[in-house]
This record gives sequence, structure tokens and C-alpha cells, in this order.
Amino acid sequence: MRTLSLTLAGLSLIATLAHAQAAPPASASAAPTTPAAAAGVPLAAAKTVAEKAEDAAEPQGFNYNPEGRRDPFVSLLRRGVDARANAPKAGGIAGLGVADVSLRGTVASQGAFVGILQGADSKNYIVRVGDRLSDGTIRTITADSMVILQQVNDPLSLEKQREVRKLLRQTEEAK
Repeated sequence: MRTLSLTLAGLSLIATLAHAQAAPPASASAAPTTPAAAAGVPLAAAKTVAEKAEDAAEPQGFNYNPEGRRDPFVSLLRRGVDARANAPKAGGIAGLGVADVSLRGTVASQGAFVGILQGADSKNYIVRVGDRLSDGTIRTITADSMVILQQVNDPLSLEKQREVRKLLRQTEEAK
């Protein structure tokens, strides 16, 4: 009952304020400085009613402190979705992801190994240590394997990078 009377009082105050703003003052020197003063309502009361109306219109914000737990407000259905997946891909090896390539050979060149990768587009690429893929960087190349440092884009994962090892001759057990 008290809430209803406060709501009615607020509505009548708003109607009075709207009426006072619509009515032009008799003279510029005799005009009140605020619409609340024009309606004969104290300024403090008008501010209180306006603040209550704003609080009711906008919900209060919520800050979540996970402390090592999963955020319940993050959707599990879109977990690990990469925002860059919809972007146009670059050409060459820079447009391929770690999952899109496989190691097809290694060559010793000037004391270091060079890798031959086959992409999802069935093209072969020659890569060296430090070359970048779309989601990782080639870290090391040995005679029979290659290690890629992949960037993890999963918001729920605690680790942001992981090492992916590509073997030259994968067996059924290694797959």
C-alpha cells in the first residue's frame, strides 16, 4: 500500500512538472530557476523521486568474482568459438591453422632443419623456425618432428598457449 502511494505521489509530481514546463512563464525575470520550483515542489524531493525512477528503469550491474571457478554467465554452447573464424583468411601458410597442417618432410639446410607442411588445401609449404600460422608459431623443427606453439582462444581455459607436436610419420597409435 505504501509503495502504491509513493508511486502515485511520484506520478502526480511528474505530471505537475510536465505541466509547469509546458506553461510559458509570464515574464523572463519572474521565471523560476527549476521546473520543480515552478511546480511549487522542493528541489530535494524532486531529485529523490527522479533518482528512484532511474533506479527502477535500469537494473543494477553485477560483477562476478570467479576465484578459480567457471563463470556461470558464459555460454557453454559457444565454448572455444574463435571470433577470427569469420574473418577472411590470409593467403599462404599464414592463413592455415595448426589443425589444418601436417608434417610431410624435413630437410637439413645450413645446419638447421626446414619443414615441409601440407595444408588443408593440399598445397605444400616450406617453413622455418619462427614462421607464423594463423593461430601459432613454429617453435622447433627436428629430423622427425615439429613443435608449434599454439595460441588457445578458449575463454574458459587457464592456459593461453600450448605446444602441439607434429610427427613426420604418424602411426595409428599416435593419431
